[in-house]
Amino acid sequence: MYAIIETGGKQYKVKTGDKIKVEKLNANEGEQIELKTLLVRDENGEIKTEGKTVAEVKEHGKHKKVIVFKFKRKKNYKRWRGHRQPYTLIEIKEIKA
Repeated sequence: MYAIIETGGKQYKVKTGDKIKVEKLNANEGEQIELKTLLVRDENGEIKTEGKTVAEVKEHGKHKKVIVFKFKRKKNYKRWRGHRQPYTLIEIKEIKA
């Protein structure tokens, strides 16, 4: 059984027990959250458009740094900027069709 969930403007294919990094959520660590479920496919292969996905927030953190470098030749223009996107690690506890 798997489900397609939507959070943070992105869609993820998940199964029970999966741990995924999603855009930062306003939830405390250890808290149970319910995610918007777009599609559920059960063991029989039936596809349902209604369902419920429950996940637990494991931790909050930041991804690796991404360097943004701007350069203009012959003008002595160089700019370095770093960016670390925050994320929330969640574990899928159950999927109900």
